[in-house]
Order: sequence, then structure tokens, then C-alpha cells
Amino acid sequence: MTTRIAVIVMAVLLAVYIVLVGQRAVLLVQSGDPVGVTMGIVLLVLPLLAAWGLGRELWFGVKAQRLGTRLEREGGLPEDEVSVRPSGRVLRDEADEVFPRYRADAEQHPDDWRAWYRLGLAYDAAGDRRRARDAVRTAIRLEARG
Repeated sequence: MTTRIAVIVMAVLLAVYIVLVGQRAVLLVQSGDPVGVTMGIVLLVLPLLAAWGLGRELWFGVKAQRLGTRLEREGGLPEDEVSVRPSGRVLRDEADEVFPRYRADAEQHPDDWRAWYRLGLAYDAAGDRRRARDAVRTAIRLEARG
């Protein structure tokens, strides 16, 4: 739940930033000064890119959460117990021990979104966020294909 609150707070702050920068950009474009107009156009493009990125990440989160909930209902979430530090971070050595099993499962079942989602969880537990997101994106794409 705290993650959702943090995401909502960050999204609201980014939206406020986009609005404020957008207002300044319009003022610069209306100034008529060639440098000001150029800066205004750039400032209009950057918030649009930020909004696109925010939307993309939020949509990824929604789809990933939907798959996680579905997998949990099916009883398909990993049941491996790995120890965590007081901060809540998984002990990497223990995560590294269970990781090969999930990688092998995804390699044996390349069209199974469930295997890819579990691999994403294993990557995340091992601290490899980039590969975790890639694996979950693969799971989302495979599940969408049906």
C-alpha cells in the first residue's frame, strides 16, 4: 500500500511540474523573441515526454499488478522463502540460490507468461531491476496474446 501512495504522490508532483513548466513555456512562446520562442517550444516538448513516460510506467504497473493478482489467485506465485534484512531487502545470496530454477522454467516454457512473471520476481529478488522489468514486460506481452 505504501508503494501505491508513493506512486500517487510522485505522479501528482510530476503533474504539477508539467503544468507549471507548460505555463512558462506558453509565456516564452508568446514573447516573440526567437530565443524565447525556441526555449518555449523545448519546454513544451519536455513535459509532454515526461507525461508520456509517467503514463507508460503507470500502465506497466497496472498490468504487472493485474498479472500478479491473477497468478496469486491461481496459486502460481513462488513459494520460496528467502530471508530479508531489517530494511525489507532480500538477502541476495539466498535469492541467487533459487534464481536458476526460474530461469530454467522460462527457458523451457518460452510462451508461458506465468514462467516469465516468476522469473521477473526472481530477478527482482536478486536485485536486477532492469531484467526484472524486462521479464515482466515479456509476461505482459505473452498474456495479452492469449
